Amino acid sequence: MPPKSPLSGEQIQDLEKWVAMGAPDPRTPVSQAPPNKRVIDLVEGRKFWAFQPMAHPAPPSVVRTDWVQSPVDAFILAKLEEKHLAPAPPADRWTLIRRATFDLTGLPPTPEDIEGFLKDASPGAFARVVDRLLASPHYGERWGRHWLDVARYADSNGLDENVAFGNAWRYRDYVINAFYHNKSYDQFVTEQLAGDLLPATEILAVQHERLTALGFLTIGPKVLAEPDKVKLEMDLIDEQIDTLGRTFLATTLGCARCHDHKFDPIPTDDYYALAAIFKSTHTMDDLKTPATWHEPEIARPEDRQAREAFQQRLVAQRLGLTNRMAEANRVVLVSLKTNILPASPEKFYPTNTVAELETFRAALKKMEGEAPEMPTTMGVKDRAQLLKELPVHLRGSHLTLGHPVSRGVPQVMTDAQARPAFNEQQSGRLELARWLVNPEHPLTSRVLVNRIWRWHFGQGIVPSTDNFGLLGNRPSHPELLDWLARRFVAGGWDIKAIHRLLMLSSTYQMAAISEAALPTADPENRLLNSFPMRRLDAEEIRDALLSVSADLDRSLGGKTIPLKNRAY
Repeated sequence: MPPKSPLSGEQIQDLEKWVAMGAPDPRTPVSQAPPNKRVIDLVEGRKFWAFQPMAHPAPPSVVRTDWVQSPVDAFILAKLEEKHLAPAPPADRWTLIRRATFDLTGLPPTPEDIEGFLKDASPGAFARVVDRLLASPHYGERWGRHWLDVARYADSNGLDENVAFGNAWRYRDYVINAFYHNKSYDQFVTEQLAGDLLPATEILAVQHERLTALGFLTIGPKVLAEPDKVKLEMDLIDEQIDTLGRTFLATTLGCARCHDHKFDPIPTDDYYALAAIFKSTHTMDDLKTPATWHEPEIARPEDRQAREAFQQRLVAQRLGLTNRMAEANRVVLVSLKTNILPASPEKFYPTNTVAELETFRAALKKMEGEAPEMPTTMGVKDRAQLLKELPVHLRGSHLTLGHPVSRGVPQVMTDAQARPAFNEQQSGRLELARWLVNPEHPLTSRVLVNRIWRWHFGQGIVPSTDNFGLLGNRPSHPELLDWLARRFVAGGWDIKAIHRLLMLSSTYQMAAISEAALPTADPENRLLNSFPMRRLDAEEIRDALLSVSADLDRSLGGKTIPLKNRAY
């Protein structure tokens, strides 16, 4: 390979015929060869567990009813009893407060916290610890950090030019505050996809918060120097769709850009139905190299007052320079006894006047460089020219267009009655967000409670947290997953309520045992007969060292990267 001489005409015809047949494996008999093209059967696809409607399971009956502190325990214990396994004994109180404190804040408990809990023998002692930790600002940092990992947060685009996202920190702080203040998850999702399209509010702080939430669509890896500008735009849309799929749906939607998804029931048409929504979304202000992303202004009245006051001082400084030069020129005219100012009057200025004007100009230049910048954030907005449909890009190339596809959502995740009707005057992001947070959506609530479970127990009920598709893992406790998802939605999409539900269970409060001691009936501890052993992550180790040495910086929020916006 390659052959030393060109292929013959007959050989080329054979290859063309083979490609037209669908390029079947020549070693497979024709009678057994697969059809030329896989046809996605949506009816069959909806039979897969992840795309089925959530069930309404009741907590199962168990033998050891005394072990059940929470409905969660009934689901876990039922599986253990099926395998004739017994749950591990409770963790000691020192281990329990350490586990909970690291889980919710990423920091170790203080000696005072430990001593207080060890001495508190009253009912509800651990519940009070959990509530105290959930009320800590460090809870917002720790659990906001989990979300930022999912949302691919970074302070630069990370590719080619690697330009600083100088205002990405505002989105980071939005996420941290959302977790700290327990923003409902349905509102959290909607703001990140369509904060600019929500009904108008006169509360300025809410307006700015919604615009800042849109950083979810703007951050992320981008090839800002891509010479093909149409391709650059479609690559941006692809990154948005791929992130949307993995984050909210645990589905690899990006696989359908060039062809029907090879494994999941996601046809290419579904990809371009979503792409039509994001094609109507303005993400970049300029596609020149390097491309510049959109940044809406989030100025407060005091910011605008400061700018106006500065402009007045700047005008006064410029007027002062103009007046001083006019006086110097008048002196020149008098000294030269003429009414016509020479071409270069500065040559006739006295030395002290030249020095004074240089000082004036230097002060003016310094002042101009200190002009207050109005605060902006990374975000998107709807385009002036909206698309109702977008052609399929054959093999993912914008140079080869196929049939047009109207705006829409993945068909396998909904039926015809539940598909959103799109507003003709908007991009469709708001309808997309509301479709995602429909209480009956088969994936949104399942995916989030599975993430919360994974962040507490080290592994999700579905271990592949970003992929609920055919190549992902199957749930170890499908009934528990659906029960949690239903409970989550019925409770107002309350994340802190799910923390309490999980942490106040016997399952969470079990002791951990070594991997060598795990029973042969469950060697990977998928059934949770003990609390999974968990290593501290790098940030927890670092912050623990700084915390116990009293060197931890506990200040919250603000810019941390010492670079100007868009700096290399």
